[in-house]
Amino acid sequence: MDHINTGTLWFVIIALGIGSFGLRFVFTGLVGDREMPTWLLRHLRYTAVAILPALVAPQVIWPAATDGQLDLPRMAAAAAALTIGVITKNVLLAIISGAATLYSLLWLLG
Repeated sequence: MDHINTGTLWFVIIALGIGSFGLRFVFTGLVGDREMPTWLLRHLRYTAVAILPALVAPQVIWPAATDGQLDLPRMAAAAAALTIGVITKNVLLAIISGAATLYSLLWLLG
C-alpha cells in the first residue's frame, strides 16, 4: 500500500480549508449585508432541493453493497420515495417511505 507524503497531505488539508472558508466568506462576509438580486435568490432556493438527490443517487445507481450492480430493493425504494414525495410534497414522509420500502424488500428477498 502506498502512503501519501506528509507535506502533500498537509498542503491538501490547508488548501481545502482555505477554499471552504473562501466560499463561505463570499456569501457571509462580502455579500452578507447587501441585498442579493432576485434572480440569485430564485436560484439559491433550488440548492437544498438538489442536495438530497445528489447524495442518494449514487447509492441507488451504484450501491457499494452490491458491488455497483443495480438491484430491486434500492430501485423500488427510490421509486417509492420519489412517488410519495411528488404526491404529498412532504420530504420526511418520502424519506420514511423509501427507507421502509428498502428495509422490507431487503428482508423479504433475503
